[in-house]
Amino acid sequence: MKRVFILSILSIFILNLTSCKKEKEVPAKKKEEIKKYVIDSKTTVVHWTGYKTAGKVPVKGIFKQVDITNVTPAENPVEVVKNVKFSIPVSSVFSNDSIRDFKLTNFLFGKMKSTSHINGEVSLGENGKGEASIVLNGFTKNVPLSYEVQGDNIIINAKIELNNWQAQAAVAALNEVCSEKHKGADGESVTWSEVGIMVELKTKQK
Repeated sequence: MKRVFILSILSIFILNLTSCKKEKEVPAKKKEEIKKYVIDSKTTVVHWTGYKTAGKVPVKGIFKQVDITNVTPAENPVEVVKNVKFSIPVSSVFSNDSIRDFKLTNFLFGKMKSTSHINGEVSLGENGKGEASIVLNGFTKNVPLSYEVQGDNIIINAKIELNNWQAQAAVAALNEVCSEKHKGADGESVTWSEVGIMVELKTKQK
């Protein structure tokens, strides 16, 4: 009888140990199930805003294609954008005006050195600030940017001064071919070298 009692106690003890072990394994299992964010380059949109006339009238458009690489899955949208690389074919410029798009492709980008694509790298820091390294006209320059997280997506804003990439000749060529369209009330044709950029960067859980 005493032996049966001891065996019962041992059985209960072993069951308790097994139960505790299973409870400890639960958090590890949950950790494996955490979904990580990646960038959805197919739905990411790069908006641009150029300016014409002395009154600085905005001209808006997008790039219909952006290829994003060097993506490391992360547990939040901001982390996944750290040090990603991008490549934008300039032929994908789109302003809903085929004549304007032709001029931008051939008389702006076409006058730049080795600029069939706009290449670069983006790094987001803290407090909504970051930096982009952009390759254009054979030069690499850093551009400060700001960003805002909206759900799973990130909105990035930056200003580009094309003269920093020694693109004065390209801007002048565009202004010449767009002379009539870029004249304001004063009769002067002006094409600004400043370009505003807004990126709707889409992320998704995988």
